[in-house]
Amino acid sequence: MAGALSAADASVRLQAALAIGSDPHLHFLETLVERCAVEPDFFVRDMLSWALTRLPPEVTVPRMGQELASERPQARSQALHTLSKIGDRRAWAWLTRSMLRDADDEVARTAWRVAVVLVPEDAREGLVDELVMQLGRGDRGVRLSLSRALIDLGDVAGPALARAAANPDRGVAAHARATEFLRQNPETGFDAAVEEAKRVVALGPERVAAAAAVPGIAGTTETAGAFETAGTAGTAGAYETAGSMKAAEAATADVGDAQC
Repeated sequence: MAGALSAADASVRLQAALAIGSDPHLHFLETLVERCAVEPDFFVRDMLSWALTRLPPEVTVPRMGQELASERPQARSQALHTLSKIGDRRAWAWLTRSMLRDADDEVARTAWRVAVVLVPEDAREGLVDELVMQLGRGDRGVRLSLSRALIDLGDVAGPALARAAANPDRGVAAHARATEFLRQNPETGFDAAVEEAKRVVALGPERVAAAAAVPGIAGTTETAGAFETAGTAGTAGAYETAGSMKAAEAATADVGDAQC
């Protein structure tokens, strides 16, 4: 079975992980953990995590905690991913500030997602304050992951996002405004929220409000110029709906967590 987990064919590795999870035994623990750190295929990695969740949590959870200190980013990311599936609250204590700020984007975004799942009620505000420090980080997928985490924390995120919206860094301010816009208008797509936030940052809230009061002002050359000033490059494809944001988290972020 260990040989099948390292076979050249991904479908063979997938079937091996499925077989182990279907008939779990503790003697497979180390083999599964080691394979998680090096497995290149997202679907196989996810099956490996599932197989680990089938083992007794009193053994698996501490072993995943050890992996969080690994020098290999994929090992850390996959351990976080597995802990999120297990949902054991003991793991909250292991989500350190350095982990939430991990230099590897895939590790950090997985840590954000796990933190939202495990955070105690009395620690939610502190988690928000930590997460807003990451606003403006990374590419679209990373920013979407962070927005999703802050939105999932609920109303406690509002004041921190309002403060971040006044940040002199335009990237941070636009990301904060886009996140708050999505929090208040969940049916809006992420790309649309980002473009609106960039427009507000470029023009200033007062000018945007004044422009909105004048019929037909939208789409003027001033607005278009502001878009260029803010550094926009056009939206990518159709805007996501609220439902597709979750799909994006599964497909862009989670498949980004594809690295996990």
